[in-house]
Amino acid sequence: MNDINKQGPTDGRNAQPTNTGKQRLPVIAITSGDPNGVGYEIILKALADPHICEICSPVIYGNASVARKYLAQLGEEYNHLQLNLIRNVSETRQGAVNIINCYGDDFNLTPGLSTKEGGAASFSALERATADMRNKAVDALVTAPINKSNIQSDSFHYTGHTEYLTSKFGNGSDSLMMMVSDMMRVALVCNHVSIREVPDQITKERVLSKLVLLHRTLQDDFLVRAPRIAVLALNPHAGDGGLIGVEEKEQIIPAIEQAKEQGVLAFGPYSADGFFGAGRYTHFDAVLAMYHDQGLIPFKSLDMAGVNYTAGLPIVRTSPDHGTAYDLVGKNKTESLSFAHALYMALDILQSRAVTREIYSNPLKKQQEEKEENVEPTA
Repeated sequence: MNDINKQGPTDGRNAQPTNTGKQRLPVIAITSGDPNGVGYEIILKALADPHICEICSPVIYGNASVARKYLAQLGEEYNHLQLNLIRNVSETRQGAVNIINCYGDDFNLTPGLSTKEGGAASFSALERATADMRNKAVDALVTAPINKSNIQSDSFHYTGHTEYLTSKFGNGSDSLMMMVSDMMRVALVCNHVSIREVPDQITKERVLSKLVLLHRTLQDDFLVRAPRIAVLALNPHAGDGGLIGVEEKEQIIPAIEQAKEQGVLAFGPYSADGFFGAGRYTHFDAVLAMYHDQGLIPFKSLDMAGVNYTAGLPIVRTSPDHGTAYDLVGKNKTESLSFAHALYMALDILQSRAVTREIYSNPLKKQQEEKEENVEPTA
């Protein structure tokens, strides 16, 4: 198995400064999330690192007045951070932390409280960034946490960022919710759905689709050439041969077998408790869990600074692996490591996709050119 510490781009080790001369840096759209949550604090803390602006051009979608209020609370060590207010992304300045006003300065800021106004503001930022992503004005999207309840409206009726962005960029195809850290990668068959609905969604077709998508993601976005994928069972003890449940026999195992026929190195199904308890996740490049908590509880127990990645879309979108954390707002107790990892990972995936495109772009033509270059001239 490939060493996940070498393959998991979550700390920016692959991101290199590229602002030599006037070379364009990747433009990274950063949505502020719920203004009353920890979004601004984690964004500002992460962007206070001057190294960030050497490798990308960050653009915060939110409100400069609100951002400055949070910045003033962070203390003297962040006094050096200056915000460059721009009207649109075309005015982005390299070497600066740029910010676009997506809602008015009259926003009623109530840190630590969930409000309908906060939900509307978070959607305004997301909608503006999504439009710029669709117009290819930005290269990747990093989203701060939203409140999935207060953001609901006639324009946003989704259970989270993943579902919203899939509707905008999926072109009718599915996406894959992944959690990534240096320790493991976990993908989900079912995202934000009720436990009651999970068994109905565990079909051979759905599991197979997620396996194939995970296989391709590991190859294209993480440069793992022959990824090994562990598949978890739905029922305790992997169903005990049908005694506890039949989903393994009737849906999951047939999906694994068909995936193998398509060249996917899939193994299982494994009983989740023993799989994680024995540390077997270290033997694989990724794990496909059947539902949200089955995969995310062990993931977050091992690492709360991981990254949420929406795989399978033509765009690159990452986010920290936590929520709005209203209880921490305004106390300068927020940890920005997960957000920083999300930002660096977005840059790493952009590079990985560029490498993948280079590898697969007309290889026969490249081979012919190489042969011609190696031909010695005749007298």
